Parts: sequence; C-alpha cells; structure tokens
Amino acid sequence: MKADIVTIFPDFFRGPLDYGITRRATEMGLVKIEVHDLRHYTRDKHRTVDDRPFGGGEGMVLKPEPIFDCLEPLGLASREQRLAGTARESVIVLSAQGERFTQQVATELSTLDRIVLICGRYEGVDERVSEFLSDRELSIGDYVLSGGELGAAVIVEAVTRLLPGAVGNEASTRQESFTSQSADADADGPDSTCGSGGLLDYPHYTRPAEFRGMNVPEVLINGNHLEIRRWRREQALKKTLRNRPDLLKDVTLGDADRQTLERIKRSSSSSS
Repeated sequence: MKADIVTIFPDFFRGPLDYGITRRATEMGLVKIEVHDLRHYTRDKHRTVDDRPFGGGEGMVLKPEPIFDCLEPLGLASREQRLAGTARESVIVLSAQGERFTQQVATELSTLDRIVLICGRYEGVDERVSEFLSDRELSIGDYVLSGGELGAAVIVEAVTRLLPGAVGNEASTRQESFTSQSADADADGPDSTCGSGGLLDYPHYTRPAEFRGMNVPEVLINGNHLEIRRWRREQALKKTLRNRPDLLKDVTLGDADRQTLERIKRSSSSSS
C-alpha cells in the first residue's frame, strides 16, 4: 500500500510513524509512506497556503491551488473512478465535519492500493477540494483539533496494522475491540479466544496470578477453554454495556448473548 500525507507540517510525522508496527511494516515493504509539504506547491514568495474565506468569518482556510497542484502529479485515478469503486484508491480530507473514522472504515481502507490524506488546518479546507478532488472526508472523533496531522497519523497506524503480515499474529487483529464479525461464545469449539464481534475487547490478565492481593479470575487458570471463552464473552458484553452501550445496537447477538445481557442488567439493577 502507498500512503501519501499532504500537510504544512511535514516534520510532525517524523515521530509518530517511526515506531512499532508502522515502522516494521515500512521496513518490510508492506506500506510506503510519503509526506508532501504543501508549501512546496505555492507560487508566491511568502509560500502562502491559506486565505480569509469569502463572506467573512473568523480564521483562515487552506487554499485550493496548492492542494490541487500537489495531488495532480501523483497519477491518481479520477474522482469519478474512485467513487465508482473502479480504482483501489481514496483521497481523504481530514475534517471535523467528516464521517467518523471507525474500525470498519480502517478495514475498508486496508484493502486499497493507495490512500491520500489531506490534513486540514485552521478553519478547514476550501470546499472545492472536497467537492472536486477528494472522495471522502473523515474525522477521528467528535471534537476539534488544530489540524488533521494527528488524525492522519491515527488513520495510517490503524490501517497499516491490518495489512497482511504487519502484525506477527494476524488472528489478534480479528479479536480486538470494534472488529465486526460473528463471535458467539460456542461458535468455534473449545478455543479460549473469541473475536469481539463489534463489542469492546474482553479483559486481559498476565503473571503474577496474585499481585498485592489482587487475583486473576479463577476461570482463566483452570484450563477449561470453553469456560474461558464463555467468561470472556460475558465480560466483553458487560464492558460494552457499561462503557459503550451504543455499540450493542449494531452487534449481531445470539440467544446466549441476549440471555447473558439480561442477566447482567438484572444484576446491575439489583446492586444499584
């Protein structure tokens, strides 16, 4: 995969992308990341990338000319081809007004050959970039940052780790929070692991089994993989109900899951 990042702060990415899975994937040739300094595509002596918006308003907006001039030499497919799905590429504007970036979006992007991330800055980007150049806008959350650089780093990390070979144990990427797949507690036999199925991940414990009077749950050390699997599924349901109940409406739940949820709710009601 090729990832192009368009920014006015290219040095920002020397840190976040030089560690962990992203660095290893780059060294393995699984992903090539290129950072483009938007100021190199300006035409005035002050290297101006922003201007005041027509109609008035606070703040400055990134101008369209440098962005178009930066992307046009990259040899990308047309916007129409990308929107039609006939090109395995996507040009993305990082914007607080964009679609929320999720694990499902990361999975979708990981199947492409190339992504281009345009880092918004100031009050945003000239709307003509979104209307005629990019094919989607993404936001990493319902809050406002000073620019899209942090968001771009987040997206590159989330997408890169889904590329085949990037993570040592690829099964781990199927068992994480927000991973959308079926994960009924009894679906896959005695294996003690279970995919999240769109839930939050189950709790994890490691050695020592007893630490300062805090003990690892007995079920995890009794060797019964089916019991471990059921316990982990119940804990994932409990944590999701407590921290992110909104996720439950999009999760496919089996009869066992629904019964477990009802038991958790009754227990919670009786203890409150």
